[in-house]
Amino acid sequence: MESFTETWKLICDYCKTRITDVAYKTWISRIEPVAIDFDTGDAKLLVPNEFHRQTLTRCYTPLLNSAFEEIFGSSNINLCFITSASERSNESQPANKLAIDSAQELTFDTYIVGSSNKFAHAASLAVAANPAGSYNPLFIYGNSGLGKTHLLYAICNDIKKTHPDMRTLYIKGDDFTNELIDSIRKGATREFHQKYRQTDILLVDDIQFIAGKDSTQEEFFHTFNTLYEAKKQIVLTSDRPPKEIQTLEDRLRTRFEWGLIADIQPPDFETRIAIIKRKAEILDIAIPNDISEFIAEKLKTNIRQLEGVVKKLKAYYLLQGDKPSLSTAQAAISDILNNDQPPPLTIEKIIEEVARTFGVSTEDIRSSKRAANISNARQIAIYISREITQLSMSAIGEEFGGRDHSTIVYAIQQVEKIQAKDQKMKAMISDIIKNIRDR
Repeated sequence: MESFTETWKLICDYCKTRITDVAYKTWISRIEPVAIDFDTGDAKLLVPNEFHRQTLTRCYTPLLNSAFEEIFGSSNINLCFITSASERSNESQPANKLAIDSAQELTFDTYIVGSSNKFAHAASLAVAANPAGSYNPLFIYGNSGLGKTHLLYAICNDIKKTHPDMRTLYIKGDDFTNELIDSIRKGATREFHQKYRQTDILLVDDIQFIAGKDSTQEEFFHTFNTLYEAKKQIVLTSDRPPKEIQTLEDRLRTRFEWGLIADIQPPDFETRIAIIKRKAEILDIAIPNDISEFIAEKLKTNIRQLEGVVKKLKAYYLLQGDKPSLSTAQAAISDILNNDQPPPLTIEKIIEEVARTFGVSTEDIRSSKRAANISNARQIAIYISREITQLSMSAIGEEFGGRDHSTIVYAIQQVEKIQAKDQKMKAMISDIIKNIRDR
């Protein structure tokens, strides 16, 4: 029981990084681990009520399955949501209620500094010590898994301690778009403005996802101006510098370059060792030096992978009693690399990203509506589907409301013609494709 409770913390950490804080606190943090039976593959999880169980089953089962596969290295786990203590399967002591908030671990104290990130780290420290007085905005860029989000949370956590009166707000770029769309649909744009324009510290992760989305960029432009003129701190992260975000409006690109731009590169060998040691210390597991060096030699470009292997080794020890060794490290690395492969690009992902970009619904794109903006979005979604999936024309047609082969061919040809004479549209489509692949 104790082992499953400890491992559940790792599962919570995994979920926390993949959904919004609100979703996590509402649905995942209220789950209580009860028991796991490796003979049957059943994992019993206690939830508050029937509605909670139905919502988890309908909306969060894929996430939880991915988390269990990530931690246990197996997809043969059956999630069993139960709703009352009487269903606990003879557990004599109730499991402790978990209130996991992995963001609390993301501080400057737990951030390992090396030659690859010391400039971004120093700039972040300066911003935390003197909000809006040092570098505003601070723009941090680098590939996924190198610690950009860690720095954002470190800034946020530090400011909460030293300036408790300041209001801090963290948001992901695509969530900003989704909230804007939702506020427009509900007629609540005033509340949206108040939320973002009355904060003292705005931290936006993956700002590149607002590129190409006209309404979102317009809204963020005014939000940025309001905060900047009021001497409020803005911190942004991206997978590339502003000049390389092709469909970012010039007025936003210019503003993003007003302050300081800092990049993060993959960590060197010594830094990778330090990261492994620090994560092992946090998880209270001893990893021999030769095993740490082996892991650092195998995983060179992604901090998240290094930490993931340490979490795996902790899970192996808790659940099977296997101490970190060369064989367990090899197994953990293999699981991490397999799980780190990008998910298959589905038509649904493509339609969702195109819909966000053009301000229409996914239902509109699949419908027979012929309004110009919807038709344009539909043709671009069809074109991208053909470009980055292995589906045939007829299969794509089925995904788009049963359209025939000739309709799909026509849509692709139209987009090709537009790109040939409209460089802005070509750049927008390129950014959409990159965003889809980066998710």
